[in-house]
Amino acid sequence: MKRIKQSTTLKMPASKQESALIRKRSLGNFSDIIRNLSLIGVGSVLFAVAVNGILIPHKFLSGGITGLALIIHYLFPSLPVAWLYFLINVPLFALGWAFVGRRFFYYSVIGMLSLTVALAWVHVTLPIQDKILSALFAGVIAGIGGGLILRSRGSAGGTDILSVILLNRFSISIGKTFLAFNIIVLASAPVLLSLEAGLYTLIYIYVTSHMINLVVTGLSKRKAVFIISAEWEEISSKILKKIGRGLTVIHGQGGYTGNEEQILYTVISLRELSKLKDVIRQTDPSAFVVVQDTLEVMGHRIGNQPHW
Repeated sequence: MKRIKQSTTLKMPASKQESALIRKRSLGNFSDIIRNLSLIGVGSVLFAVAVNGILIPHKFLSGGITGLALIIHYLFPSLPVAWLYFLINVPLFALGWAFVGRRFFYYSVIGMLSLTVALAWVHVTLPIQDKILSALFAGVIAGIGGGLILRSRGSAGGTDILSVILLNRFSISIGKTFLAFNIIVLASAPVLLSLEAGLYTLIYIYVTSHMINLVVTGLSKRKAVFIISAEWEEISSKILKKIGRGLTVIHGQGGYTGNEEQILYTVISLRELSKLKDVIRQTDPSAFVVVQDTLEVMGHRIGNQPHW
């Protein structure tokens, strides 16, 4: 009978081990924490620049909780936007605690506090008089800022929490959810402010939603590629060796000829697409190739979905 060696590793009490594991999973390692805090900080500052530098001077609204805070601020100017944003967010975090992961919740608390501080302290004057240009520029700045925050493992609170729930459960893009949730704000703008303010706000929200989609998933766009070729073995070998991507061989049959066909299926990044095309052209110029856009991709190395 073999003698089982006893481990000499000192074990932490179960409760402490679990606590340490929870903390590690909650926030990540040190470099991961720095990266996420940087994204949240920079994103909050950019968003605050758009709100304080463009939206408030031009009496525009915003989407979600920020828009609600702006409406109250315009009706009662003595109430600061930053504190209104903070107070409205408090009950929404109960929903976040119940339906999203703890790591996302903790970073979202940090994001909400960061944006509250930025709204209170970051006041940059942007000398743009044209209202359409102001709406467009504010949408670009706020979209980049909001996208950077969502590129982290958290959010800035508010409708971001609901957007992430819908993305994770129903694959509804964040930009579309952001746009849909702003219908109430747009409907109230002509009543509380003016029709022009509502239209300019619509431009701002539209640009913001597209910029958020671009920053969150657009910069890491993935392409799904189907390849039908008689030289499929050589092409698959080059994809594995030269491009370094995995692939799947699907057995098919030609609908007209009835001949058996081998279909190569692979998912690559946007910058790898030209290299793949060169490989196919050099190997079999007559190959049949279909390239498709993807909404999101989950998986090792090639995945582009944010890990909230």
